Amino acid sequence: MIESKINNINKRKRNEKIFIFLGKISIGFSLFFLVALFAMIIYKSNGAFTSTKIGIEFDLSAQTDISTLDHRQIIKQNLKKIDPEIKSIADLNLLYQLVSKASNLDLKKSIELNKNAQSSQIYWIFASSKVDMFIKHNDASGLKEKQILWIKKLQEQQKIKTVFNWEFFQFGDSREPEIAGIASSFVGSLMIMLIFLICAFPIAIMCAFYLEEFAPKNRLTDIIEISINNLAAIPSIIYGLLGLTVYLQFMHLPRSSSLVGGMTLFMLVLPVIIIATRNTIRSIPIQIRDGALAIGASKMQLIWHHLLPLSIPGIMTGTILAVSRALGETAPLLMIGMVAFIADTPQSFLDPSSALAVQIYLWSDLPEAGFVEKTSGAILILLTFLILLNLSAIILRKKFERKW
Repeated sequence: MIESKINNINKRKRNEKIFIFLGKISIGFSLFFLVALFAMIIYKSNGAFTSTKIGIEFDLSAQTDISTLDHRQIIKQNLKKIDPEIKSIADLNLLYQLVSKASNLDLKKSIELNKNAQSSQIYWIFASSKVDMFIKHNDASGLKEKQILWIKKLQEQQKIKTVFNWEFFQFGDSREPEIAGIASSFVGSLMIMLIFLICAFPIAIMCAFYLEEFAPKNRLTDIIEISINNLAAIPSIIYGLLGLTVYLQFMHLPRSSSLVGGMTLFMLVLPVIIIATRNTIRSIPIQIRDGALAIGASKMQLIWHHLLPLSIPGIMTGTILAVSRALGETAPLLMIGMVAFIADTPQSFLDPSSALAVQIYLWSDLPEAGFVEKTSGAILILLTFLILLNLSAIILRKKFERKW
């Protein structure tokens, strides 16, 4: 009998050790894949935050009116100095391909900023994506032998350099990977977030408090509760179809606007905030309700002066987590047409716009090698923003959470 009990105890201890070992293995695998994911994204996005520029020498002091300058011609004349013996049109085209198609605009901006220059100086303009890949990653795919020789000659003349790519945060989308940026999509994401928060936050809070404090407990409220829980689990693309039908086909709102995107995601986050708020209200001890009602407080006074202030940390945590989920969604926004090429930053909620998650999706489908690192860079920005949101939710919960 005693021996049997000892065997049972040893068996239970052995099973416990096996379970602990498997748990540690599971955590190890999770951390490994998480670190591998971030390492891969950071490695691939490294080039997105730097850009290659080519120096164009020009004497501005000899010009009486900079508004009449032919910036494309200035660039071509400087490029010809690399190899003055070039005669054929094919070779000239290869030479001109060393700079970005938007380099004339870059040169124009640089000249306007230095319009009081009194001597010849070097103005730095964007190199083409192929040159950029060669300088940063030694990737010569797409470059001819002559072009590689010209690039090396520019390096010898110290007329080619790599700088921090501020334009990645200032420019909008572009067909040219070397000048493509996230400004328009990031602003679009913020505008979309503002719209769905304005719509979802007050409605979700009122709905949660009504269901918890006022609604009678009957079959109808049971159906409503089940419906809210089911809405939180519905695939996001269904909300996109609903937004397409209601906002675009029925209400005829502007397609691919921040207003439509925000109102579509509003339906997505609404049940999430309702559930988080209700769980927070339920966690408040019943003694607080009884104490307030016992001294003559009305139902509304109980809510305004006791339940709502005590629920704010949980409400904010649920809201931030809902925002994190919404900002990473692409399917609903694709359904309402937010896949258009948007180069300009939206100025109003009715202007065509994009979102950062959608921008990542669009760039990932493009064949140019330069968009690979831009895609990874945008992913890193989005992940950083979402991590900061989730971190703020954790901090709020830890700071204001009360132990009952």
